Amino acid sequence: MFKGFTRFLQRPGERLKTLFGAQQPSGHSTPTLRVIPRDQHDVSRRLFSENALKVLYRLHNAGHEAYLVGGCVRDSLLGKVPKDFDIATDATPEEIRTLFRNSRIIGRRFRIVHVRFGREVIEVTTFRGRPGDDQDTAHSQQSDDGLLLRDNVWGTIEEDALRRDFTVNALYYNIADFSIHDWADGVNDLEARTLRLIGDPEVRYREDPVRMLRAVRFAAKLDFDIEPRTETPILELAPLLLQIPPARLFEEVLKLFLSGQALRTFELLREYGLFAMLFPEVEEAIAERTWARPLIEQALINTDRRIREERPVTPAFLYGAMLWPGMRLRAERLESEGIPPIPAQQTASQQSISRQLQHTSIPKRFSMPMREIWDLQQRLPKRRGKRAFQTLEHTRFRAAYDFLLLRESAGEIDPGLGAWWTAFQEGDDHEQARLIAKTSGSPAGTSDRPKRRRRRRRNPSSEHGNDGRQE
Repeated sequence: MFKGFTRFLQRPGERLKTLFGAQQPSGHSTPTLRVIPRDQHDVSRRLFSENALKVLYRLHNAGHEAYLVGGCVRDSLLGKVPKDFDIATDATPEEIRTLFRNSRIIGRRFRIVHVRFGREVIEVTTFRGRPGDDQDTAHSQQSDDGLLLRDNVWGTIEEDALRRDFTVNALYYNIADFSIHDWADGVNDLEARTLRLIGDPEVRYREDPVRMLRAVRFAAKLDFDIEPRTETPILELAPLLLQIPPARLFEEVLKLFLSGQALRTFELLREYGLFAMLFPEVEEAIAERTWARPLIEQALINTDRRIREERPVTPAFLYGAMLWPGMRLRAERLESEGIPPIPAQQTASQQSISRQLQHTSIPKRFSMPMREIWDLQQRLPKRRGKRAFQTLEHTRFRAAYDFLLLRESAGEIDPGLGAWWTAFQEGDDHEQARLIAKTSGSPAGTSDRPKRRRRRRRNPSSEHGNDGRQE
């Protein structure tokens, strides 16, 4: 795809040293720009989305500075194929909107422009400046704790680079001459496979606590170490995540667990005290039930495998596995008070979801299927008569069956039911009849499959009038 690509994939660290030369460790207070010309790097435009290039060239031809920035440049240098393309420019959101009729300005806290090409969205941001005390609150505003409530101060590319979170994300690909602008020794940190915040870590985390989640996500996704100064404040500042709106945290949770490294991400989140801020009831259940952690970990392993195999994954199943242990604890307590199992689980489900919504939102398009998967766990043991066929035909049966296998593998319930349903799905009519007979005790060879009811033909005279003629 581009020169040296194979060698780069084999030894990315050594390849970066060869391309850019050895550098001193980063971390000084005022990083300086380093321009890497086209003949000294292997990043090719052929790696980039056609639509991203269209946006870049139109901005450039209109007289604006335009750069690809962040993850797409970082991943290209690491030998990975980039998937998301973000653009930084000196054009204001209104100017961008004028250039692209297929765009819209979104956000209040951070105003950005989405340029849509069918299903692909190219995110374009204006260079951000340093917020100051003299700024109007319509452009910049911080809480007493340092949280950035609004950040719409425009600035220069240098100011924009130093406002980025990590050094490896302060890399800009210039469409004017195809050079790479490294503002914060990001290339050096790429070579060292180190994740380092730009600026004072405590200040940066207070500005936006989600940066702690991003640190964990990038560390897991890229297999990087978090630099000690960047790592140290996380455990203490983890409760700052409680200030973040649940809707935003839902999106962050999807990024955390649907990036292909869900298990490693889960481990790091718990290590730094972040998981309890996102899923408090789950953290409590892990401490009380030995099967809770294995169940969640196996669900995450399965999610990672499906992503590697490019198979679909759904947040409904992922959230279902996460919240199940806490919900079951609630249901067991209710049952101990004399409430029957089905009403107990329904009440516990509602309570668990209500508590989770205080931390991360769950859109109904995911919470409703999740509850169906949970409800089917009570139907799967009931296989007598027609019930097995009715359950098999349920829309969520396959997800509920996978969930059942998960519970068995984690040791929550004894094995056996999963094997029965595996055989029932794969068996022919005779085998299905035998399995049901074994369960219900009905004579072997007789099937309880629900028979299609023959439709009685109506008397034409009653449908169209007494004389049988259609009017």
